[in-house]
Amino acid sequence: MSYKAHNAYVAPAQVRPQIGWLMLGFVLACVICVLWVIALFGTVFLTAGVEGGQAWIDRMTRADTPTSTLLVIATLWGLAFGVMAVAPLIHRRSAWTLFGPWRRMRRHFMIATLVCLAVLAASAIIPFGYDPLPGLDLPLWLNFLPLSLLVILGQTGAEELFFRGYLQQQLAARFNTPLVWMGLPSILFGLAHLDPSNGPVLAWLVVAATGLFGLCAADLTARTGNIGAAWGFHFANNVVAILVVSLSGTLSGLALYVTPFGPAETETLVPLLLRDMATTVAIWAAIRFALAKTGR
Repeated sequence: MSYKAHNAYVAPAQVRPQIGWLMLGFVLACVICVLWVIALFGTVFLTAGVEGGQAWIDRMTRADTPTSTLLVIATLWGLAFGVMAVAPLIHRRSAWTLFGPWRRMRRHFMIATLVCLAVLAASAIIPFGYDPLPGLDLPLWLNFLPLSLLVILGQTGAEELFFRGYLQQQLAARFNTPLVWMGLPSILFGLAHLDPSNGPVLAWLVVAATGLFGLCAADLTARTGNIGAAWGFHFANNVVAILVVSLSGTLSGLALYVTPFGPAETETLVPLLLRDMATTVAIWAAIRFALAKTGR
């Protein structure tokens, strides 16, 4: 596979490829995302009252209950609303051009999702070095599962639209080199996950791990000409990380199992993150292989 499909994917962004328009669109999309978060918080306060609303905000900072975790994940939906508004308002093109050809996108989404889940299941055969602890009771987990999948689908789609759709398209319309249109969105994606409270080593290793995922997702988008493969990869990865085995204390409210350690245990997490980075590369390669074998 080559980047030929990427040319057609980027073509709609050629209407207004100037960096000034991109900067304006970026800022406006972020403003819309913030307004979405404010609207979510406002709804919580209107529903629960001032004291109840503050209690819910406290729960959301921990994200250790099902509903609070869902609310935190749903805040990222604003990224999708932002870029889908910016595309026609600023760049004079349809918001649907951010997705790529619809049928191929859906097909690539399914292929990438299944491949990612298969590789993650196979990687689970290798011992992790710890025994996960029980999280949600299975009946409660199953009750939340449909809504959880929907919210994660929207969250991962929003991030793909913002980073691999909007930013990658608009940068590729202005710059010919993948160093810019793959590299810059991936760096921003990694930095968006920076949490200084984890300590310098772990915090920057998380940035590196998410930046690596961003590069893999950008490559899949460029080779297929749509966000479907990257979205499926992202969706399946987050489903496992949020719903199956989650890091204790970090978006753990929906997980069937949680780790016996939290984000403060650097010595334990560093080798696990390095393993995750190797798994990310393996999944990316497997998705590329599957797409090539199925004729994209």
